[in-house]
Amino acid sequence: MSPIAASLKAWLRSPLLPFWLVIALLPFGRSAELGTFLCTLGAVLLFVRHPSALREHAGARLLLWLLAGYVGAALISAVDSVAPGKSWGTVAALLRYVPLGLYACFAIRREDKLDALYLAVALVLALWALDAWVQILTGWSLGGHAEPERISGIFGAGNLKLGPSLSVLAPFVLWAAQRRWGTKGVLAAFVFLLGPVLMSGSRASWLCYALVGLGFAWHMARSPWRFLMFAGGLVAMVLLAGGIAWKTSERFQLRMDRTLQALGGSGQSLDAATSGRLDIWRTSVAMFEAHPVNGVGVRAYRYAYPHYAPPNDHFVVSLEACGPGEGACHAHQWLLEVLTETGVLGMASWLAAIGLAMRAWRRAGATARGRAFPVTLALAVMLFPLNTHLAFYSAWWGLLFAWLLGLWCAALHVFPSSSGEAA
Repeated sequence: MSPIAASLKAWLRSPLLPFWLVIALLPFGRSAELGTFLCTLGAVLLFVRHPSALREHAGARLLLWLLAGYVGAALISAVDSVAPGKSWGTVAALLRYVPLGLYACFAIRREDKLDALYLAVALVLALWALDAWVQILTGWSLGGHAEPERISGIFGAGNLKLGPSLSVLAPFVLWAAQRRWGTKGVLAAFVFLLGPVLMSGSRASWLCYALVGLGFAWHMARSPWRFLMFAGGLVAMVLLAGGIAWKTSERFQLRMDRTLQALGGSGQSLDAATSGRLDIWRTSVAMFEAHPVNGVGVRAYRYAYPHYAPPNDHFVVSLEACGPGEGACHAHQWLLEVLTETGVLGMASWLAAIGLAMRAWRRAGATARGRAFPVTLALAVMLFPLNTHLAFYSAWWGLLFAWLLGLWCAALHVFPSSSGEAA
């Protein structure tokens, strides 16, 4: 048997496969739930064989507390939701993240398993980026033809999530490049992903990717002066790449022209530059003021929106609404999403979970924090508050968030490969 065939056979039998499938199948809609389903089966079998397993894994217990904050906020909001069926259905669906995260904690018990998963995710991202480069150069990719203003890569023109996915998961690619080729590898990998992220046209992804670059620069530098040197180099590369794209790509030029409308000085030009986000945020504030305690209900935003938006609101009268009689799908900012859909009680639940996570991270020790660095950085840029966001309680973005959360809890508590601990 050839080495490649042997490696493939080993991966097909690996306990990491179900968890990895969630990321590998992300571009294909609900197909990613196959990985979630397999992880659920694995978690059930684990607890049938070892009922007391939870007491033996600190990371698994941490995960349950963090998910309690995330799911608990949704549960509180569903009690008097303006769309009870949607909210209670969402709460029920969120419960699948518990076995998903628990499976990660028990399948990734050793450091070599963690490294293998990091590398496997990096390879998936590299394939997405390579496909995106083909689309940049030819207009076509495995996902079909690109739309006029942005590329979509393997995700397809009807599913514009290439930019968010690449930017949030970029730390895994940079980690693999550093491990294999050092600083030069990180720089090469950064440029390799930079083109698809810029051409995806997602300005939230541009900011996310910039934060990833700065976070990795600090991780490598370990001193202020070296950080400034690395950061300066990254900024120069971004400006050069952006300038080339602006002059050579009509798609990127159209996106930048819309962005630069923000310099017009008027509220209308700023709203146009942000694709109507200002109108959404104003309506979100009105929605929160009317339902401050526990919000309008998780995923009920679209149903409540028309009642708090002005009569001529763009998202109420246009085809961009989520459906007939509905408005914007979500708040496009995670703080506003939590406040409008789950209220002050939901936000308190989220903040308690974030505080607990930060406490666990500080207590884990430098070695554990180093092992968990790629996924820590991914979660940090995903939750960076001064940005626009996809909906954290949606089926797709919520799944990616829960996947990263499970991996983070596992990464903080893996055993060194030499310890002989069973996988």
